[in-house]
Amino acid sequence: MKKLRVGVIYGGRSGEHEVSVASAASIIKHLDRSRYEPVPIRIEKDGRWTLADKAPTAISAADVIEHVRLEAARPARPGREAHFVAHPGEDTVLAIERGSAPLDASGSATVTGVGLDVIFPVLHGPYGEDGTVQGLLELANVPYVGAGVLGSAVGMDKAIMKTLFLARQLPVGPYVVVLRPEWNQDARAVSARIAGALGYPVFVKPANLGSSVGISKVKSAAELGGAMELALQFDRKVVIEAAIPNAREIECAVLGNDDPQASVPGEIVSAREFYDYEAKYLDQGSKAIIPAPLTPSQAGDVQRLSIAAFRAVDGAGMARVDFLIAGDTGELYLNEVNTIPGFTTISMYPKMWEASGVPYPALIDRLITLALERHAEKQQLRTSIT
Repeated sequence: MKKLRVGVIYGGRSGEHEVSVASAASIIKHLDRSRYEPVPIRIEKDGRWTLADKAPTAISAADVIEHVRLEAARPARPGREAHFVAHPGEDTVLAIERGSAPLDASGSATVTGVGLDVIFPVLHGPYGEDGTVQGLLELANVPYVGAGVLGSAVGMDKAIMKTLFLARQLPVGPYVVVLRPEWNQDARAVSARIAGALGYPVFVKPANLGSSVGISKVKSAAELGGAMELALQFDRKVVIEAAIPNAREIECAVLGNDDPQASVPGEIVSAREFYDYEAKYLDQGSKAIIPAPLTPSQAGDVQRLSIAAFRAVDGAGMARVDFLIAGDTGELYLNEVNTIPGFTTISMYPKMWEASGVPYPALIDRLITLALERHAEKQQLRTSIT
């Protein structure tokens, strides 16, 4: 049987570059070599695409993050540039290897076409998880894992996502959206609006980011300014959410296209006051409890709402859905959908599916199959009226 060439795109321009490298390392390690040939495609922090000489090594997420940070301080080695061909064809990527002499003097550049059967984008955050890369893959007409352009864009924007949740009458906690011009023009009026609508404490988040980057817990009006300035470093739009009293953090994994399934839920017990970037990837004290200690009724509600949220954002392939349960009332709140969840050695998405009877290699295989099925179905659509 011919092996499928799987292009694993990782890295990226977002603040989640390091997490993406760790996710790609785990995926490449667990790909069944009897069925798949991985082709690592790395996007550097400055946006350059390269065909990686060597795939990232699957070590702990914390070690990968530290390795990437040290690597950034060293001069980058020139590699083979990777340029996606933005139209259907046999060559998905053009690999360009430049010689040492200037091109206008010697013309020394070798261009090689690389055909790929399917793409596994493992890009977290903007410029990868938000529909931008998915749009390029649509133009190339190549199958890819995960949500399409619309689902990816909506899944990245927490403000738009919440609007769709409310339209489907899904349970969402109180929140306020603030744009950078509003804050710059009259921070005092915005602060008063937040205090009146939500009170304190609140969580301040960039609307378009993940891995808890740029998030702050704000306990009083005096702390709001610093939190807003931090969030606005990452996005022009900020979502401020009312803190759910004594909240438990519950997650659930979804797998499928038109008939999605939900895994057993898991619970995160953070080593810090809330589950921020350091608690997720650097602090060894945080714990994942899978299955989550929920009643059968609560677990069923989490699974039902996870599928509803997945459909609300037009999800495909995979998603991790996050919830909060109020410690005082037990009320369940839908927090967000992540259309490219983490795949590191400690990530909840693969761990929840493993607890549901789908081990990591089988999960990757299923995701690739879903991508191929979705692509084949789209090929049946008409592209002309004649």
